Amino acid sequence: MTIGLLVLYVAIAALILTLWVGFATNRIKNWLVSFFQNFCGALFIFSGWVKAVDPLGTAYKLEQYFAEFESTFSGTWFSFLSPLFPWMANYAVALSVFMIVFEIVLGIMLIIGAARKAAAWAFLLLVVFFAFLTGFTYLTGYVPEGANFFQFAHWGPYVETNMKVTDCGCFGDFIKLKPMTSFLKDVFLLIPSFLFVFAHKRMHQLFGAGARTAITILGTIALVFYCFNNYVWDLPHTDFRPFKVGRNIRLEKTLETLAENNVEVEAYRMTDKSTGETVELPLEQYLREYKNYPKEEWELEQVKSKPNVVVVRSDSAPEGYVIPSAEGEDFEQELVRYVKEHWKLEGDTTVHFVEHTKVSDFEASAGEGMDVAEEVLSNPDYSFMIIAYKLYADKEDVVNELVVDTIYAVDTVAVGDSIKLVQRIDRVDKKQVPKKAYTWNQHHLAPWIGVVNPVLKAAEEAGYSSFAITAFAEPEKLESFRAATESDYPFYTADDILLKTIIRSNPGVVLLKNGAVIMKWHYKQLPSFEEIKSTYMK
Repeated sequence: MTIGLLVLYVAIAALILTLWVGFATNRIKNWLVSFFQNFCGALFIFSGWVKAVDPLGTAYKLEQYFAEFESTFSGTWFSFLSPLFPWMANYAVALSVFMIVFEIVLGIMLIIGAARKAAAWAFLLLVVFFAFLTGFTYLTGYVPEGANFFQFAHWGPYVETNMKVTDCGCFGDFIKLKPMTSFLKDVFLLIPSFLFVFAHKRMHQLFGAGARTAITILGTIALVFYCFNNYVWDLPHTDFRPFKVGRNIRLEKTLETLAENNVEVEAYRMTDKSTGETVELPLEQYLREYKNYPKEEWELEQVKSKPNVVVVRSDSAPEGYVIPSAEGEDFEQELVRYVKEHWKLEGDTTVHFVEHTKVSDFEASAGEGMDVAEEVLSNPDYSFMIIAYKLYADKEDVVNELVVDTIYAVDTVAVGDSIKLVQRIDRVDKKQVPKKAYTWNQHHLAPWIGVVNPVLKAAEEAGYSSFAITAFAEPEKLESFRAATESDYPFYTADDILLKTIIRSNPGVVLLKNGAVIMKWHYKQLPSFEEIKSTYMK
């Protein structure tokens, strides 16, 4: 769904609701004000709900904003604000829940007309706050690498990749909005915001005062409980991320790789570094005139065709990308079947436009740059993947460990007419070697020891493999954690943002088969192995 289509649906719902309020209840004082009440209320309820489904996703987005604000304010006149943002990052989840509940409750208050003056001012302040966030993020596109946001003299032409936060998170993972689009949305919402403030007495009110208060209070309590349920006790009941149940990570990654390799440069866009003037030329014209745009004066950007994958059953298609047979006939057939099934395509030739997602970034390192992603995803049998984006250590010390180093010498010994080399111990050296020692958080160890590992042990005894992926860490840290939790399976490492995207639980358990996500569990909802086997492993 696009933002334009969403706004259209919200506008239609607001119009229907406004007509009902006007003709069924006869409570409308100003039709335009009432329409905006319903439109903004419905928009806030929906945008809040898609975030309430996944409060951790909003918390992670807040952490990104806080990190960017910290680095931006550091080294400026506002450097005294920098320490505030790491502190706020520690409470990102609480702030996420507060903002989500506040947004939805405010939408409800607008629709029913509860506390009109307070709701009007709260709506204005919230829209201004959102506009500040999205506006700041959008403007960072004008800040080149190495320059600070407040060094306005160093600003250059807009480059999307300059932005550190490329998605505002306004609609969670349901719709990815670019900061510029989201900023323009918030600027538009300033219009009804000021209208509400100056004409709050013209806003309609539904039900009696007591009922409106009860709806607001009960709605707040229910929403807090709903948010907690979606990350404290269980996974989000609706998953908008690319690693949701039913998706095949291996096949999706293959499709996205093929898509990225199956693009063509259609044009070149040049931006004058001094004036910001932009010129876009088709490829053939640029090849004739490129000398007129020296790289010292112009910034060059390729304009590529839309990524696409054409899956064909034979070489006969006039245009297309034939899946390499090196992957094996079974995999090729599975890939074609998967594309047809998920995108409802029919016939011998199937076409699908593929966009880049976090699936393309799925990697698992076994150390020394060894990527084992293909190995773990191509397992034809069921396997368990444990995801932990962070291993919590209460304390990290450096201790000296006594190491015994045996030095050998080789002697030449004559035995009859032959000479033999005999090895002997020359000396034994003892030395102190610094080593990191970890004191692990017992609360964090409990789910591993008491919940996850018993299931995995039963799975191993039944012949199924398991592995864990956590954020990048030193090998000694991983070994210390494995020893503390008595985990026999291997630990791999990956980017923590990728791990947070896969599952909203730390730790979380994913059941895989040949790269497909069969099921995912929050550790608090993990069934016994017997239940998993009887229900999901068929």
